[in-house]
Amino acid sequence: MVQVRDLAFSRGERSIFDGIDLDIARGSVTAIMGPSGTGKTTLLKLIGGQLQPQQGSIVVDGECVTDLGIKALYKLRQRMGMMFQSGALLTDLSVFDNIAFPIREHTDLPETLVRDLVLMKLQAVGLRGAAGMMPNELSGGMARRVAMARAIALDPMMVMYDEPFTGQDPISMGIVVKLISELNSALGLTSVVVSHDVQETAAIADYVYLLSDGKVVDQGTPDSLWKSASEWSQQFLNGEPDGPVAFHYPAAAFRDDLIGGGRTT
Repeated sequence: MVQVRDLAFSRGERSIFDGIDLDIARGSVTAIMGPSGTGKTTLLKLIGGQLQPQQGSIVVDGECVTDLGIKALYKLRQRMGMMFQSGALLTDLSVFDNIAFPIREHTDLPETLVRDLVLMKLQAVGLRGAAGMMPNELSGGMARRVAMARAIALDPMMVMYDEPFTGQDPISMGIVVKLISELNSALGLTSVVVSHDVQETAAIADYVYLLSDGKVVDQGTPDSLWKSASEWSQQFLNGEPDGPVAFHYPAAAFRDDLIGGGRTT
Protein backbone atom coordinates (compact mmCIF):
# COMPACT_ATOMS: atom_id res chain seq x y z
CA MET A 1 0.00 0.00 0.00
CA VAL A 2 2.80 2.43 0.91
CA GLN A 3 6.39 2.36 -0.31
CA VAL A 4 8.92 4.85 1.08
CA ARG A 5 12.37 5.01 -0.46
CA ASP A 6 15.46 7.04 0.51
CA LEU A 7 13.32 9.56 2.39
CA ALA A 8 15.10 12.62 3.76
CA PHE A 9 13.40 15.49 5.58
CA SER A 10 14.75 18.33 7.69
CA ARG A 11 13.40 21.25 9.68
CA GLY A 12 15.97 23.99 9.38
CA GLU A 13 19.32 22.45 10.26
CA ARG A 14 17.73 19.57 12.17
CA SER A 15 17.54 16.30 10.22
CA ILE A 16 14.33 14.36 10.94
CA PHE A 17 14.82 11.53 8.43
CA ASP A 18 18.06 10.58 6.76
CA GLY A 19 17.40 8.22 3.87
CA ILE A 20 14.85 5.83 5.39
CA ASP A 21 13.10 2.99 3.54
CA LEU A 22 9.91 1.27 4.68
CA ASP A 23 6.95 -0.65 3.26
CA ILE A 24 3.40 -0.84 4.57
CA ALA A 25 1.71 -4.03 3.41
CA ARG A 26 -1.85 -3.91 2.12
CA GLY A 27 -4.37 -5.20 4.67
CA SER A 28 -1.91 -5.13 7.55
CA VAL A 29 -1.58 -3.21 10.81
CA THR A 30 1.86 -1.60 10.63
CA ALA A 31 3.29 0.19 13.66
CA ILE A 32 5.75 3.08 13.56
CA MET A 33 7.37 3.35 16.97
CA GLY A 34 10.16 5.24 18.65
CA PRO A 35 10.88 7.80 21.38
CA SER A 36 9.15 11.18 21.41
CA GLY A 37 10.59 13.62 18.88
CA THR A 38 11.73 11.03 16.35
CA GLY A 39 9.38 12.26 13.60
CA LYS A 40 6.60 9.67 13.77
CA THR A 41 3.82 12.23 13.23
CA THR A 42 5.95 13.95 10.59
CA LEU A 43 6.09 10.66 8.68
CA LEU A 44 2.27 10.53 8.57
CA LYS A 45 2.19 14.10 7.23
CA LEU A 46 4.70 13.14 4.53
CA ILE A 47 2.61 10.11 3.52
CA GLY A 48 -0.49 12.31 3.35
CA GLY A 49 1.28 14.97 1.29
CA GLN A 50 1.00 17.70 3.91
CA LEU A 51 4.79 17.99 3.85
CA GLN A 52 7.25 17.55 1.00
CA PRO A 53 10.53 15.67 1.53
CA GLN A 54 13.87 17.09 0.47
CA GLN A 55 14.79 13.72 -1.01
CA GLY A 56 13.24 10.37 -1.88
CA SER A 57 9.83 9.10 -2.91
CA ILE A 58 6.55 8.11 -1.25
CA VAL A 59 4.20 5.91 -3.27
CA VAL A 60 0.67 5.27 -1.96
CA ASP A 61 -1.47 2.69 -3.77
CA GLY A 62 0.65 3.14 -6.90
CA GLU A 63 0.60 6.95 -6.88
CA CYS A 64 3.73 8.98 -6.13
CA VAL A 65 2.55 11.48 -3.53
CA THR A 66 5.45 13.86 -4.14
CA ASP A 67 4.52 14.21 -7.84
CA LEU A 68 0.76 14.77 -7.48
CA GLY A 69 -0.94 18.08 -8.19
CA ILE A 70 -3.37 19.57 -5.69
CA LYS A 71 -6.55 18.04 -7.20
CA ALA A 72 -5.02 14.58 -7.52
CA LEU A 73 -3.61 14.79 -3.98
CA TYR A 74 -7.00 15.77 -2.53
CA LYS A 75 -8.62 12.88 -4.39
CA LEU A 76 -6.06 10.46 -2.94
CA ARG A 77 -6.58 11.87 0.56
CA GLN A 78 -10.29 11.02 0.34
CA ARG A 79 -9.18 7.39 0.42
CA MET A 80 -6.97 7.92 3.47
CA GLY A 81 -8.56 8.26 6.90
CA MET A 82 -6.74 10.06 9.69
CA MET A 83 -7.25 9.89 13.44
CA PHE A 84 -5.41 12.86 14.93
CA GLN A 85 -3.50 12.66 18.20
CA SER A 86 -5.86 15.08 19.93
CA GLY A 87 -8.99 13.70 18.26
CA ALA A 88 -9.48 17.12 16.61
CA LEU A 89 -13.26 17.03 16.78
CA LEU A 90 -15.01 20.20 15.63
CA THR A 91 -16.18 21.63 18.94
CA ASP A 92 -19.27 23.44 17.60
CA LEU A 93 -20.68 20.33 15.91
CA SER A 94 -22.43 17.39 17.52
CA VAL A 95 -20.97 13.89 17.38
CA PHE A 96 -23.36 13.10 14.52
CA ASP A 97 -22.37 16.18 12.53
CA ASN A 98 -18.64 15.60 13.11
CA ILE A 99 -18.91 12.25 11.36
CA ALA A 100 -21.33 13.54 8.72
CA PHE A 101 -18.99 16.42 7.86
CA PRO A 102 -16.60 14.54 5.50
CA ILE A 103 -19.51 12.70 3.89
CA ARG A 104 -21.37 15.95 3.19
CA GLU A 105 -18.16 17.64 2.04
CA HIS A 106 -17.08 15.01 -0.47
CA THR A 107 -20.32 13.39 -1.68
CA ASP A 108 -23.77 14.43 -2.92
CA LEU A 109 -25.64 11.77 -0.97
CA PRO A 110 -29.14 12.60 0.31
CA GLU A 111 -29.46 13.32 4.03
CA THR A 112 -31.41 10.12 4.62
CA LEU A 113 -28.44 8.09 3.39
CA VAL A 114 -25.96 10.32 5.25
CA ARG A 115 -27.91 9.58 8.43
CA ASP A 116 -27.74 5.83 7.85
CA LEU A 117 -24.00 5.94 7.15
CA VAL A 118 -23.25 8.02 10.25
CA LEU A 119 -25.25 5.68 12.48
CA MET A 120 -23.43 2.70 10.97
CA LYS A 121 -20.04 4.25 11.77
CA LEU A 122 -21.12 5.10 15.31
CA GLN A 123 -22.47 1.60 15.79
CA ALA A 124 -19.09 0.22 14.72
CA VAL A 125 -17.35 2.10 17.56
CA GLY A 126 -20.14 1.49 20.09
CA LEU A 127 -21.34 5.10 20.34
CA ARG A 128 -24.60 5.25 18.38
CA GLY A 129 -26.29 6.41 21.58
CA ALA A 130 -23.97 9.42 21.77
CA ALA A 131 -24.93 10.83 18.35
CA GLY A 132 -26.58 13.93 19.81
CA MET A 133 -23.83 14.79 22.29
CA MET A 134 -21.35 17.63 21.89
CA PRO A 135 -17.57 17.06 22.02
CA ASN A 136 -17.25 18.79 25.41
CA GLU A 137 -19.66 16.24 26.87
CA LEU A 138 -17.48 13.28 25.90
CA SER A 139 -14.84 11.54 27.96
CA GLY A 140 -11.36 11.29 26.47
CA GLY A 141 -11.94 7.68 25.46
CA MET A 142 -15.28 8.48 23.83
CA ALA A 143 -13.74 11.37 21.89
CA ARG A 144 -11.09 9.03 20.47
CA ARG A 145 -13.78 6.59 19.37
CA VAL A 146 -15.76 9.35 17.67
CA ALA A 147 -12.55 10.40 15.91
CA MET A 148 -12.15 6.79 14.74
CA ALA A 149 -15.70 6.78 13.38
CA ARG A 150 -14.97 9.99 11.46
CA ALA A 151 -11.72 8.51 10.10
CA ILE A 152 -13.68 5.66 8.48
CA ALA A 153 -16.63 7.82 7.37
CA LEU A 154 -15.69 7.68 3.68
CA ASP A 155 -14.75 3.97 3.73
CA PRO A 156 -11.04 4.64 3.14
CA MET A 157 -8.48 2.12 1.92
CA MET A 158 -6.08 3.14 4.70
CA VAL A 159 -6.35 4.73 8.14
CA MET A 160 -3.48 6.44 9.94
CA TYR A 161 -3.65 6.63 13.74
CA ASP A 162 -1.50 9.25 15.44
CA GLU A 163 -0.80 8.24 19.07
CA PRO A 164 -4.26 6.67 19.57
CA PHE A 165 -3.52 5.41 23.10
CA THR A 166 -2.04 8.53 24.67
CA GLY A 167 -3.82 9.75 27.81
CA GLN A 168 -6.31 6.88 27.93
CA ASP A 169 -7.34 4.98 31.04
CA PRO A 170 -6.82 1.18 30.87
CA ILE A 171 -10.41 0.42 29.85
CA SER A 172 -10.53 3.11 27.15
CA MET A 173 -7.12 2.02 25.89
CA GLY A 174 -8.29 -1.59 25.68
CA ILE A 175 -11.35 -0.53 23.69
CA VAL A 176 -9.28 1.51 21.21
CA VAL A 177 -6.80 -1.38 20.76
CA LYS A 178 -9.68 -3.77 20.08
CA LEU A 179 -11.38 -1.37 17.65
CA ILE A 180 -8.25 -0.76 15.56
CA SER A 181 -7.77 -4.50 15.11
CA GLU A 182 -11.45 -5.28 14.46
CA LEU A 183 -12.02 -2.38 12.05
CA ASN A 184 -8.90 -3.30 10.09
CA SER A 185 -10.13 -6.86 9.68
CA ALA A 186 -13.84 -6.19 9.15
CA LEU A 187 -13.40 -3.32 6.67
CA GLY A 188 -10.36 -4.70 4.86
CA LEU A 189 -8.30 -1.66 5.81
CA THR A 190 -4.59 -0.99 5.86
CA SER A 191 -3.73 0.60 9.20
CA VAL A 192 -0.68 2.63 10.21
CA VAL A 193 -0.35 3.13 13.96
CA VAL A 194 2.13 5.72 15.24
CA SER A 195 2.79 5.21 18.93
CA HIS A 196 5.33 4.87 21.71
CA ASP A 197 3.01 2.64 23.77
CA VAL A 198 4.85 -0.64 23.33
CA GLN A 199 2.55 -3.29 24.79
CA GLU A 200 -0.68 -1.99 23.27
CA THR A 201 0.81 -1.47 19.82
CA ALA A 202 2.64 -4.79 19.74
CA ALA A 203 -0.60 -6.59 20.60
CA ILE A 204 -2.24 -5.65 17.29
CA ALA A 205 0.65 -4.94 14.88
CA ASP A 206 1.58 -7.33 12.11
CA TYR A 207 4.86 -5.51 11.52
CA VAL A 208 6.80 -2.86 13.44
CA TYR A 209 9.36 -0.22 12.45
CA LEU A 210 11.49 1.34 15.19
CA LEU A 211 12.76 4.85 14.41
CA SER A 212 15.53 6.83 16.05
CA ASP A 213 17.92 9.60 14.97
CA GLY A 214 16.45 9.76 11.47
CA LYS A 215 16.95 6.06 10.76
CA VAL A 216 15.05 2.78 10.90
CA VAL A 217 17.04 1.14 13.68
CA ASP A 218 15.11 -2.14 13.69
CA GLN A 219 12.09 -3.76 12.08
CA GLY A 220 10.14 -6.99 12.07
CA THR A 221 7.19 -8.77 13.59
CA PRO A 222 6.55 -8.00 17.28
CA ASP A 223 7.81 -11.47 18.27
CA SER A 224 11.04 -11.07 16.32
CA LEU A 225 11.73 -7.64 17.84
CA TRP A 226 11.39 -8.96 21.38
CA LYS A 227 14.19 -11.39 20.46
CA SER A 228 16.28 -8.78 18.64
CA ALA A 229 19.98 -8.59 19.38
CA SER A 230 19.84 -4.78 19.07
CA GLU A 231 20.60 -3.12 22.42
CA TRP A 232 18.63 -0.06 21.32
CA SER A 233 15.55 -2.18 20.56
CA GLN A 234 15.76 -3.97 23.89
CA GLN A 235 16.11 -0.67 25.76
CA PHE A 236 13.08 0.83 24.02
CA LEU A 237 10.82 -2.22 24.18
CA ASN A 238 11.61 -2.91 27.83
CA GLY A 239 11.57 0.72 28.96
CA GLU A 240 15.08 0.63 30.38
CA PRO A 241 16.27 4.06 31.61
CA ASP A 242 19.84 3.75 30.39
CA GLY A 243 21.54 2.15 27.42
CA PRO A 244 22.31 3.28 23.87
CA VAL A 245 19.94 6.16 24.61
CA ALA A 246 21.83 7.52 27.59
CA PHE A 247 20.12 8.77 30.75
CA HIS A 248 22.42 11.81 30.91
CA TYR A 249 22.25 14.51 28.24
CA PRO A 250 25.76 15.18 26.83
CA ALA A 251 27.68 17.54 29.13
CA ALA A 252 31.13 18.30 30.48
CA ALA A 253 32.45 16.04 33.24
CA PHE A 254 30.47 16.63 36.45
CA ARG A 255 33.69 17.04 38.48
CA ASP A 256 34.93 19.75 36.09
CA ASP A 257 31.63 21.62 36.36
CA LEU A 258 31.74 21.53 40.18
CA ILE A 259 35.35 22.60 40.48
CA GLY A 260 35.08 25.23 37.75
CA GLY A 261 32.26 26.97 39.56
CA GLY A 262 31.22 28.72 36.37
CA ARG A 263 27.69 29.85 35.62
CA THR A 264 25.43 27.64 33.51
CA THR A 265 23.48 29.16 30.66
